[in-house]
Amino acid sequence: MLSYIIRRLLLIIPTLLAIITLNFFIVQIAPGGPVDQMIANMMGMSSNMTMERVSGMGKQEVGQGNGNGKIYQQNNDSVYRGARGLDPEVIEEIEQRFGFNKPLHVRYFNMLWSYLRFDFGESLFKGKGILTLIGERMPVSVSLGLWSTMIIYLASIPLGIKKAVHNNSMFDVWTSTVIILGNAIPVFLFAILLIILFAGGTYFNIFPLRGLVSENFDKLNLLQKLLDYFWHIALPVFSMVIGGFASLTMLTKNSFLDEIHKQYVLTAKAKGLTEKGILFGHVFRNAMLLIIAGFPSAFISMFFTGSLLIEVIFSLEGLGLLGFEAIMQRDYPVIFSTLYMFTLLGLVLGLVSDITYTIVDPRIDFEHR
Repeated sequence: MLSYIIRRLLLIIPTLLAIITLNFFIVQIAPGGPVDQMIANMMGMSSNMTMERVSGMGKQEVGQGNGNGKIYQQNNDSVYRGARGLDPEVIEEIEQRFGFNKPLHVRYFNMLWSYLRFDFGESLFKGKGILTLIGERMPVSVSLGLWSTMIIYLASIPLGIKKAVHNNSMFDVWTSTVIILGNAIPVFLFAILLIILFAGGTYFNIFPLRGLVSENFDKLNLLQKLLDYFWHIALPVFSMVIGGFASLTMLTKNSFLDEIHKQYVLTAKAKGLTEKGILFGHVFRNAMLLIIAGFPSAFISMFFTGSLLIEVIFSLEGLGLLGFEAIMQRDYPVIFSTLYMFTLLGLVLGLVSDITYTIVDPRIDFEHR
């Protein structure tokens, strides 16, 4: 198993390199880069926008003939949209600030060298280091992803097993009905419904509407802090649980049904083994393989991308919202840094999933594959 783990770790390097390289060049050729964003912020769609609003630029005011500053000639040769009326030296200084005065391949190799040293630099527009931004947003995403994934697995697996054992019974029928109805409701719509019902929207004002903790959180004792924390994340987590509950329950049921009807189960019954002995001694480890295989992708989805809408609706500043803001602002350092770290995490979790296979079923041997 050790040699397999080493091979998988070595395989992470070219996989990560390919993903980063592909996304780097795709994003670079997309229109509306950071320089365009800065130009748009400077111009501000108003005639009195000044260069003093750009920190550290040290340039004179840029006016549009209203007496607020120098009127620059139109720059018709600029490759940037919205650059008309800006001094070419201003454009060059913006490019130098963002590092776009260097060729594309130089920026690419500089990025790779920095990422090898886990030096992710700073955000172009937020004025903070990437690791600082991630550290500030991480508690929200960890809270949403960890608790929702835990609740989904703890509830869905026992329910799926029971549905498989009592297939086509009344219990199976009405639980399937509830699951289908829950799955038919979009996550964001269910979140809005919870706000209307329980967060002071129309009926009850039981749960808070925004934030991960209260403003006086530091003044509370340990028990009060725990209660305040779970009080704030109750509605967001419950909203995310609805989205992943149905698929995992049905996956568990179908996986166990498939194993229950196999020949070795019939043989075990013929030998006089009890149903519980067959279910947990033989069926369980075989049926759980498919469920374990989907855990890394489910965790990554819940941990990052799946929480974006929930973060917006409940005013929670997490990693999903950070990534969305970075894409909208063309904040390349944030985009590529988060992609690098999350891809690395996903690949490592894939290896952890394979190791878990061997724990659940020792018959699986990755060593000689």
